[in-house]
Amino acid sequence: MNDVLNWILDAVGAVDPIVRTLLAGVGMLLETSVLIGLVVPGDTIVIVASTAVDGPVEYVALVVAVILGALAGESIGFYLGRRFGPWIRASWLGRRIGEKNWAGAERYLARRGGIAVFLSRFLPVLHSVIPLTVGMSTMRYRTFLSWTVPACVIWTLAYVSVGAAAAEGYRSISDQLHFAGYLFVAVIAVFVLVVALVKHWVKRREARFMEHELPPE
Repeated sequence: MNDVLNWILDAVGAVDPIVRTLLAGVGMLLETSVLIGLVVPGDTIVIVASTAVDGPVEYVALVVAVILGALAGESIGFYLGRRFGPWIRASWLGRRIGEKNWAGAERYLARRGGIAVFLSRFLPVLHSVIPLTVGMSTMRYRTFLSWTVPACVIWTLAYVSVGAAAAEGYRSISDQLHFAGYLFVAVIAVFVLVVALVKHWVKRREARFMEHELPPE
């Protein structure tokens, strides 16, 4: 296991740090862009890139690149929604989302406002649809940013920190423990599981705000 993991980490680390950081930023731009984010695995891209972080400078650079990429993608979605929202919704790609998801996003935004923007960063489908939906609403761009920036910062710090710490920890013990690779995989798996459970809990908690009528308290 260690040999395989060493090969993977060495391959990622062999990529020029600047190129690797830019690719992570572009990956997040695509992941948060309207509709494209449904098929681009931004979380995987960031974790893989973070395993090659070498020192605080590269860490900060990756964090900044991912945050800026996410904000750029969401800003593009916002302005596309403001200019072409109804057309995109009626397009073939928009129909792939499903009217139920579009209507649910509208109700969610109308009922939760900025909280919907913040939480959508952590929820599947909504993280691509909400920026467009906000663009079609009366919410100002400045208000949109005030809610999505902290969400992007929290998301980025979590993923980059876990990926970098897991890789650094693995490298420090891989020569002494033949099962160190399994520990690395376990750390990443636990993190992914915790994220999935949190997403599931948030989705269940917020689902009622996307329904036609709010259920009684």
